[in-house]
Amino acid sequence: MESKRELEEAPEKALKPLEKVYWIRLGLGILAALVCLGLNYATNTLNHSLGDFTVFINGLAIALAIYMLSFYILKPVFITKVAKSQKILTTGIGIYFFGWIVFWTMLYTIVGV
Repeated sequence: MESKRELEEAPEKALKPLEKVYWIRLGLGILAALVCLGLNYATNTLNHSLGDFTVFINGLAIALAIYMLSFYILKPVFITKVAKSQKILTTGIGIYFFGWIVFWTMLYTIVGV
């Protein structure tokens, strides 16, 4: 059992507000990939050659919509905890789109095969 002194010396491991936004955006990027895959499955575009560009543009539109929706959901939660509201918009944008495209490509390849 840890002594009281060891507990007091342990560093606090709570995430800062912008770190929370960052990790939430990664999860939402993966969720957006699942939504895009679901749309591909529902519209039967997994194995058909409708045009990969059209499928990509539809997926990109979904990803952008989810990202903007996340801003309007996260803004009231974190507005008092950050210096500028623009930081909520820009934090995690790279990991969101990187996570979305990597997971969507991976899932599309796995399911489409």
